[in-house]
Amino acid sequence: MNINATMLGQTISFILFVLFCMKYVWPPIIIAIETRQKEIDKSIISINNKKQDVDLALINADNYLKKAKEEAKSIITEVNKHRIQILEEAKIEANHERIRIIESAQNEINLKRNLVCEELRMKLAKLIIAGAEKIIERSVDKDNNKDIIDKLIAELK
Repeated sequence: MNINATMLGQTISFILFVLFCMKYVWPPIIIAIETRQKEIDKSIISINNKKQDVDLALINADNYLKKAKEEAKSIITEVNKHRIQILEEAKIEANHERIRIIESAQNEINLKRNLVCEELRMKLAKLIIAGAEKIIERSVDKDNNKDIIDKLIAELK
C-alpha cells in the first residue's frame, strides 16, 4: 500500500475534523446531554416523590374508606336497633289500642244488652200486668190486689 498525498490529506483533514468537533461541537452536545440527564434525574426524583405521595394518599384513602365503612356499619346497626325499638313500641301501642277497642266494644255490647234486657223486662212486665189484669178482672177486685201486682213488677226488674 502506497501512502500518497490523498491519503495523507484525508488523514490530516480527519484529524482536523476530530479536533474541530472536540473543541466546538462536542462540548455543547455534552452540556446538552448532561443538562438533559440532570433534568431526567430531577424528573425521576419528582416522580418518585409523587409516587410516594400517591401511595400515601392511597393509604389515607383506604384508611378513610375503612373508617367510613365502620361508621356506616355502626349507623346501620343503630338504625336497626331504632327500627326494632319503634316496631316494639308500635306493637305495644297496637296491643293497647286493640285492648281498648275490645273493651269499648264489650262495654257497648253490655250497654245494648242491658237496654234490650230492660226493654224486654218492661214488655214482659206489661204483658204480665195485662194478663194479670185480665185474670184479676174476672176473679178479684183490682184495687185490693194492687200490692201483689207491684211486688210482681219489682221482682221482674
